[in-house]
Amino acid sequence: MSNRDKRVDAYIKKAQPFAQPILEHLRELVHKGNPDVIETIKWGMPSFDYKGPYCSMASFKEHVVFGFWKYQLIKDPKGYIGERSNKGGDAMGNLGRISSLKDLPPDKAIIDFVKQAKKLNDDGVKLPTKAKKTVTELEVPEGLIKALKKNSKALKIFSAFAPSHKNEYIQWITEAKTESTRSKRVEQTVEWLSEGKKRNWKYEK
Repeated sequence: MSNRDKRVDAYIKKAQPFAQPILEHLRELVHKGNPDVIETIKWGMPSFDYKGPYCSMASFKEHVVFGFWKYQLIKDPKGYIGERSNKGGDAMGNLGRISSLKDLPPDKAIIDFVKQAKKLNDDGVKLPTKAKKTVTELEVPEGLIKALKKNSKALKIFSAFAPSHKNEYIQWITEAKTESTRSKRVEQTVEWLSEGKKRNWKYEK
């Protein structure tokens, strides 16, 4: 069974003329570094799978991008691999904005990265778990405190909520522009809490 995908052929054929040789070259380097890689299309761009997510490439009007799924774990002493744009990098991929073959690292380096990525997947190495952000609980409005003290059930449920769920109610109340609206929201909050509900737009009247 071929590990080439005709959809990748079609993607490259439809790419801008400058991009076609870059995409073909990257494709061949991936297969050279890992003959067992499987081509596919994910999120509308050519991707290469091997025991899970592996690497991918994409073409735009003026540049090409290429990136590894576990790029943070690849050893890169010469600094060819950079952050993606959503983390402050120059492009969506890890090799920056590629507009010609000259913009690519040496073939030897790319093949080494491909082999390293293969070993990471062979060994079942996972990406580091992202640290959970600590949510700071907002100050509970005095009006809500008084109302909750009159309804033990609502108070018990509210007290058991995570800070993020408490904050949703607190922000909703404090964002009210008038005192009457604020009072109505406090009343509504106690009602919903007594029913065990987290604040949700679909409950709003």
